[in-house]
Amino acid sequence: MKEDKNFFIVDKSVLPEIFLKVMEVKNLLESKKEKTVQDAVSKVGISRSAFYKYRDAVFPLYENTRGKTVTISMNLDNTPGLLSAALNGIATEGANILTINQTIPINGIANVTITIETNVMQGEFSRLINRIEGLQGVQSLRIIGRE
Repeated sequence: MKEDKNFFIVDKSVLPEIFLKVMEVKNLLESKKEKTVQDAVSKVGISRSAFYKYRDAVFPLYENTRGKTVTISMNLDNTPGLLSAALNGIATEGANILTINQTIPINGIANVTITIETNVMQGEFSRLINRIEGLQGVQSLRIIGRE
């Protein structure tokens, strides 16, 4: 059973320090100032396990994601029409699909990576993600890159 995801806007001054340090590690890795997770967490002063625990739950708030590219990775059941429904959901929410890569289904599950150019505000982007995650047959969805 999938859990509903809820997003909140919270002033960083009230966040536990671990969330801020996770963001610092992510920034070090994205900027290439540190090459490995181990180097980045050592520099920031947190454990690798703490970083991995929170890395997919903490993101910076972009005032506006319009014109930004986002890459998502999904594991989909090998069901006819499921990828088409996901793509339709993306288009319905006003995003432009730039690339699609799909693996051959193994054990009935295919991995699909889609890069989109968002044409929506941050709150509407969350709705786009929730729309796709809500499709029957979407096993998992993860944002793997933002620019």
